[in-house]
Amino acid sequence: MKYIKFLTSIFIFSISSVAYATPILPNSQLTPGSVYTTVTLKQLCSTGYTDSVRSVSSSTKKKVFALYGIDLKSDHFEVDHLISLELGGNNDIKNLWPQSMTTQPYNAKRKNVLENKLNNLVCSGKITIKQAQDEIRTDWIKTYNKYIK
Repeated sequence: MKYIKFLTSIFIFSISSVAYATPILPNSQLTPGSVYTTVTLKQLCSTGYTDSVRSVSSSTKKKVFALYGIDLKSDHFEVDHLISLELGGNNDIKNLWPQSMTTQPYNAKRKNVLENKLNNLVCSGKITIKQAQDEIRTDWIKTYNKYIK
């Protein structure tokens, strides 16, 4: 009986010491998404636009990791914009979350593919900026499956 209790306690300890749950979708209360309200279609569709507005400080990145309970030293995550800059998203902490770079099949690389696709659809007039923002804000994985798969 003691042996079973010992094994059970090891099992429970192992489960509790497993790394934090990977936030494949951001927590909508921590990261509801935020956009520049004055960005124009011409700006979004111009080469170099995102470089001109990208500005997330180290202290803000630390806060994002802390909000999600993720070790800042983790090399499995990057601070990402929920609504990407190329879709009019801004650098506010309400638009940032720790995106997994390693989960399969959905990770930062897949989301980047989606962001590029949505920007192309917006710039070609096939969908509106607001539609792209709302869809990626609501569920980027569902949106990925809608436009990429």
